[in-house]
Amino acid sequence: MLDEELRRMSPQERLRLRQRLAALDEGDLPASEEGEGRRKLLLAAIIVCCVVLAIWIGVLAVTLPRYYRAGGWRGAWVGFDVAELCAFLATGWAAWKRRQILIICLVVLATLLCCDAWFDVVLDARTKGFLFSLLSALVIELPLAAVAIFLARRLLRTTYAVLLRSQGFCGPVPGLRQMALVGIDPRRPFSDVLTEPTSGLMAEHPELTAQESDSG
Repeated sequence: MLDEELRRMSPQERLRLRQRLAALDEGDLPASEEGEGRRKLLLAAIIVCCVVLAIWIGVLAVTLPRYYRAGGWRGAWVGFDVAELCAFLATGWAAWKRRQILIICLVVLATLLCCDAWFDVVLDARTKGFLFSLLSALVIELPLAAVAIFLARRLLRTTYAVLLRSQGFCGPVPGLRQMALVGIDPRRPFSDVLTEPTSGLMAEHPELTAQESDSG
């Protein structure tokens, strides 16, 4: 009977129902001052790290020699390229399987590509290979990194749009800087970020079961 009643409802009525159900779920969240305290502690730690890193950059800029003969040069670059290859393989696997971890793989891949371009250009400055390194960075590495970041951004916005729609909101999707953390309410402890998201859900709703599918 319930399914038949839901089918008879108009799209607008189902939309309002989703909004009211989402509002009820948010109202059940307990207020917590501990979560806000931990959030402020984390922000303070980030600020301290930024200040210390800025000071350390200044020290390195003054004290490091302009030229340096490095040991383990082959191992460093071969190891870096192996890591880049692993990032490409992981990204391809996640895209083939259509897994949410694809977003992380794309960000890691873009970071490695930018690092590769930076070190190639900087370390080959004033050498015969500088022009080749510069062209490879501008034509291959940086464009690939830009595509990876664009795809990661698109997937994040798509995921957030699906979440908003499931809660009954069909407005425009906000920008990445305006998106709130999913599943982390300000009234909950900030330590919820480090907990498994399914544990509490399964405890409250034992009738739900997790099913894995390789079909995507």
